[in-house]
Amino acid sequence: MMRDDGVMLKAIIFDLDDTLIDWSGFTGDWTQIETKHLRPVYDYLRSKHDPLKDFAEFCNTFYTQTRAAWSQGQATLNAPHLGELLVNTAFACGVPETLNGMPRDEFRKKLLHLHHWSPVEGTTVFADVTDILTKLRAHKIKLALLTNAYQPMWMRDIEMRAHGLIDFFPMCRFSAADIGLLKPHPDAFHKVLECIGIEPHEAVFVGDSPDTDIAGAQAAGMKSILRVVKRTQPMISGLIVPDSAINTLHELPAVLDDWFPGWRD
Repeated sequence: MMRDDGVMLKAIIFDLDDTLIDWSGFTGDWTQIETKHLRPVYDYLRSKHDPLKDFAEFCNTFYTQTRAAWSQGQATLNAPHLGELLVNTAFACGVPETLNGMPRDEFRKKLLHLHHWSPVEGTTVFADVTDILTKLRAHKIKLALLTNAYQPMWMRDIEMRAHGLIDFFPMCRFSAADIGLLKPHPDAFHKVLECIGIEPHEAVFVGDSPDTDIAGAQAAGMKSILRVVKRTQPMISGLIVPDSAINTLHELPAVLDDWFPGWRD
């Protein structure tokens, strides 16, 4: 697992969406999906707090707050958090901020569980994922995950279990919501490295986004590999250039052979 200069490959950190989970088969309406998950949240709030704005206004308030949070996040790299959005939507629609004495964290957790996140119809694992993750694990390479999701990781874990991925990542799975920062902020990557207990030069990051995955990993001091799953806009003035690019994860071992000769030993 050692490079010619003595550096060992100890871990590979993966992005989740469009890197491990393939979203190309999703043809649904995202608003309809989210509305389905908002219904039990609203019904609970309505049972506890009256008057409350009607369901349509509740949904519209949530969508408005979500768009604003993502817009701000893109500017500041502070990550939106689904739980906070649900709480703030509840307050905006008539729930008293005193929460009748319920601690805010407990209230947020209650709303997140009522949201009942589940795998999205049309998504699946890329055909090359299980084979490559199995091989990497067999060579004692630690596997970690960092996604820009606004759900806390325990909610995305629901999808990972359904897709058979969770056992490959027993530790060090993070969403942006957990960390509070969006990729490409380097501190998001450093959080994962700290969890694994390694230095940036001992890890490689694999992701599908030049702007968030590649730029962020490089800013954190890591080598980056772009997983090309669809045509992307040309990288601005060539400023974001991955250390390598692959069309399938089956090409990953050969890249590692070049960077870390003997990593399979």
